[in-house]
Amino acid sequence: MPVLFYVRLVGFTVGALVYLFLLALIIGHRRPRLFERLLFFLVFSLFLLYSGGLLEINARMQYTSAPEATRLLYTSLITLGFLFLSGLLVHVHLQYYRLLRPSAVPGWCVVMVSVFYALPFLDLLLPIFTFRRLPTLNVQSLLYLLRPQDAVGIISAILICAVADFYIAKASRDLSERRFFYSLCTISIVTLVPLALWQGFATLAPNRGEAITTALVAAGILPGALLIYYALRRNFLEFGAQRNLVYALSATFLALLYLALVRRVGGWLEPILPPEATASILLFVLIFLFEPVERLIGPALHRTIRQRIDRMQQLMVEVQVEARSGDIGQLIDFTGRRLRDAFGLADVKISVPVPAGQEPLESPGGLGHVVRVPILQDGATIGLIEASSTGAVLTGEVSASLSFVAEQLPAAIDLCRLIGEKLKLERELAERERLALVGQMAASISHNLRNPLGSMKTVLQVLLEKPDLPQDIHADCALVVAEIDRLSAKLRQLLQYAKPSLPSAAERRRVAALAAIEQVIALLGREAERRQGALELVRPADEVYVFGSEEALNDVVSNLVVNAIEALPHGGKVRVSASLRDGRLAVEVEDNGPGISPDSQKRIFQPFFTTKASGTGLGLAIVERRLAEMGGSIEWESPIRDGCGTRFTVTLLLAE
Repeated sequence: MPVLFYVRLVGFTVGALVYLFLLALIIGHRRPRLFERLLFFLVFSLFLLYSGGLLEINARMQYTSAPEATRLLYTSLITLGFLFLSGLLVHVHLQYYRLLRPSAVPGWCVVMVSVFYALPFLDLLLPIFTFRRLPTLNVQSLLYLLRPQDAVGIISAILICAVADFYIAKASRDLSERRFFYSLCTISIVTLVPLALWQGFATLAPNRGEAITTALVAAGILPGALLIYYALRRNFLEFGAQRNLVYALSATFLALLYLALVRRVGGWLEPILPPEATASILLFVLIFLFEPVERLIGPALHRTIRQRIDRMQQLMVEVQVEARSGDIGQLIDFTGRRLRDAFGLADVKISVPVPAGQEPLESPGGLGHVVRVPILQDGATIGLIEASSTGAVLTGEVSASLSFVAEQLPAAIDLCRLIGEKLKLERELAERERLALVGQMAASISHNLRNPLGSMKTVLQVLLEKPDLPQDIHADCALVVAEIDRLSAKLRQLLQYAKPSLPSAAERRRVAALAAIEQVIALLGREAERRQGALELVRPADEVYVFGSEEALNDVVSNLVVNAIEALPHGGKVRVSASLRDGRLAVEVEDNGPGISPDSQKRIFQPFFTTKASGTGLGLAIVERRLAEMGGSIEWESPIRDGCGTRFTVTLLLAE
């Protein structure tokens, strides 16, 4: 037999193994995405082509005339491989480009893909449309009709794929991905040359050329080999994350190749030795290969283990650095994200502590495997790490790594908590220093302004009591008095905010909350009427006592009600309601004003932030400080209905 025959034999063998290896990788790391499904069927089509070709070439070596069943089998494999190859080539590239740029794929591309899928069936429909006599349809003739008689469809598909590879490489931001698609584009262009020659020989010569066929067999292996290289070395499509699967597949393939070699050598030496004796000798030789193989792969395994340990140590160093931020939520999110990226996981969820009734993590589409590792500290479970894969099972390496992280994470959480408390204390100290400065400024302002303002107001009030005072001067004096009152109120609010927090134990006592709220409503009711609004109070029948100070409670309610009144439209309404909830007193202040704008919502409790022309921006800051003194909390909602309205809910501790 000619040399090219054996080259094709090797080519078909390597191609079948390459695409079988890719099939196992895709199945082991499958995802519930259309792209992975299309890639699987494309690789499966190429595997059928190479396995059918391998079976055909072995049949030619084994038989003078292959049996009918053998011919039917390899013809079926080759035909099924060719059947949707063109459509799958175009569809896979289109779908990957759609993942990169979802809006950049026009509608006519879908029609083009449909045309390529329909091409194999045109030979079946062509006799009907041309009124020619249909052949006698049996399995053999049907397979013959479905197999393409020329390479025009494949050439067109590969040409489109080359253009798509170029544009995908340009659109990609990842360097490895860009190199992969540029290389794939080059392979597609190179493959077009023997395909074009093959098409020419199909017209000029029936045998189509042994060298061209051999070149096509070799060229078809290159895309699969390139995908395997980038999947294992560059983790393209995250296939390389399944290291245990890769090692198991490699060992299995080597074992199969060696068994095939044993059978082949047994056939060659059959005139000298029985095949069983040859197989026994070759299998026995493996025992003497163990030590050389161990010496060969030992350093490689050592480097691999060292790299894994270094990777885990680097990951924990990054976690420790992130812990210095003092934010436990941010630390947990960062750790989950790094674990997902490092091991190619579908999802990672870390819960510290585990919320009651939390739904367990599930793999995407139910295709993968989920592992749950508890986070233990001093023998007690403080959290849970849940990880899901896109493949069939999570490898032992990943499970061991998750267990290692679960052991190290409590220390990082403690460090993060301590640093967070330290940062909180530092912020509180800085806040106290700032408030002390504000207090000094307020005291100075009080000393320098309140007495002159009081004297001015007294003089003006004396003028206003004169009966012969002209009307215009009377109006001007009344206006100045009102402005003095407004300045005094602003000054009082500034002093109120600058007052030291955390009152003494004597000031923290049982307070009749409803009586204090009624007093505020009575004082501010006239202000609501002046603005053509209404102020309503809804309260329980019995008095409710809370823990705190009457002054602090008055500050909280009055500031919230004043803000609500100032936000009222003409004829608006402020509703203040008090009720018992879960062993606490809840006070709601609700208005039907325009609500809080989205730009202001993050800053409403920030001191000196205001949207009012004459406001100081201290009202809600005072509320927050006073509630902290009383051990209470505040929540708010805006808008509450029809895009309008604001509701503040204050929760206070009940006094025994």
